[in-house]
Amino acid sequence: MARKKADDSAYIKLKKDLKEGALESIYIFWGDERYLLSYYLSELREKIIGGGFAEFNHRRFDGKTLSIESLEEAVDTLPVFAERTLIEISDFDVFGCREDLKLALRKIIDTLPEYVCMVFVYDTIEFRIDGRSKLNAELKKKFSIVEFRQQDQSDLINWIARRFKALDKSIDRPTAEYIAFISGGLMTPLIGEIEKVSAYNTDKMITKESIDAVVTPVLDAVTYKLTDAVLQRRFDDAVDLLSDLLAMQEPPHKIIYSISLKMRQLLAAKVCAESGKSYAYLMDICSIRTDWAAKSLMSNASKVSLDWCRDAVKKCSETAFRMNSEGIYYDELLTQLLVELSALRR
Repeated sequence: MARKKADDSAYIKLKKDLKEGALESIYIFWGDERYLLSYYLSELREKIIGGGFAEFNHRRFDGKTLSIESLEEAVDTLPVFAERTLIEISDFDVFGCREDLKLALRKIIDTLPEYVCMVFVYDTIEFRIDGRSKLNAELKKKFSIVEFRQQDQSDLINWIARRFKALDKSIDRPTAEYIAFISGGLMTPLIGEIEKVSAYNTDKMITKESIDAVVTPVLDAVTYKLTDAVLQRRFDDAVDLLSDLLAMQEPPHKIIYSISLKMRQLLAAKVCAESGKSYAYLMDICSIRTDWAAKSLMSNASKVSLDWCRDAVKKCSETAFRMNSEGIYYDELLTQLLVELSALRR
């Protein structure tokens, strides 16, 4: 079954509204892509208070110490030589706070003057809405809730190419897909990795070898490499990769989850291959974000049987169960899993 397409309507509308200068009164900004969140928060500030007297028309609050009285005072303060004031509140759990605070907040929102734009920014706390609460449902209708999620592959690859070009470097599409994959696909960490690779790569054209030399891969990328090592019967390399993850203090439960996910994706790739489906279909059903990862899975699927994939998924499930129930010797259980997977290959 294909994954449900994400709703980007609020994000698209925000970009349109910023361009046209017709902004909403109340926003919630949240999401994994912190680069985009910070960028559009800056754009919002510039649009509302960029014309001068920012110190008078910009109110900022820490949600952990926010009081209703101080918020009411900010709302009641008229803008100085400007059309609007901007009230920015960081890490206030709108839908998870006490009911009395929620009621007081709704009262403020219901009577919010036209000259006020209020934005709640979720940074260090999780954004979630308890749908069982009637008051939360009422509050939700008042906000424009903008999620800044990881960019689609095409947009991200184009952005990576532009970042390298700004550093007088070039990168082809497959190599751009690769650096996006091993860096996790989020723009903020990618900025630093692009700068490191550009400084290391002496030629104008960026190479995969330069990326491998200086980029620290995320857990997901390492487990892909670990899976490759198992499939290619490179047991020592697989153990070294596992040791690296443990040395980096990656939680063992995250490691087994990631390995299990790769084996399930490999099983899906094998089924796709035997059914004549493309790697694009695999990306859709498994929510894989990069062509590089999907093509790698399809390539590896050609090296193993359907029965091997099923047995591998079963071995991962058994290991996860033992880790959850026994709760000890995680490193030994993970190493034993690699031994068992390698034995299946023989």
